[in-house]
Amino acid sequence: MTLQECYAAMGGNYEDAIGRLRSERLVQKFVLKFLDDGSYALLCRSLEEKNYEEAFRAAHTIKGVCQNLSIDRLQGSSGRLCEALRGGYTPEADALAEEVQADYAQTVAAIQTFQKASMG
Repeated sequence: MTLQECYAAMGGNYEDAIGRLRSERLVQKFVLKFLDDGSYALLCRSLEEKNYEEAFRAAHTIKGVCQNLSIDRLQGSSGRLCEALRGGYTPEADALAEEVQADYAQTVAAIQTFQKASMG
């Protein structure tokens, strides 16, 4: 799997990422670092604990990281969750959190597949 194929699999925009970071090597470096980011775990823990202020911050961080890397699908869902949590809990946050969960899983799976392919 190429980096471009990874972007397609995770619903990202490869051309935008290259345009922003100016080299495939840098995009690859930061995409692989995405796997180590703890924001998603923090989001899940915060939602479970009903700490909506912390959940908002975690969703906002995910949105920002995805925006910088042009991971559009996850940026969109995390951005919608972020807005739903901006003033505290809203009923739509539950469905939006499920959407983020699905998009995050798809993103991580694509990156892990790319990582394995680039190592072998």
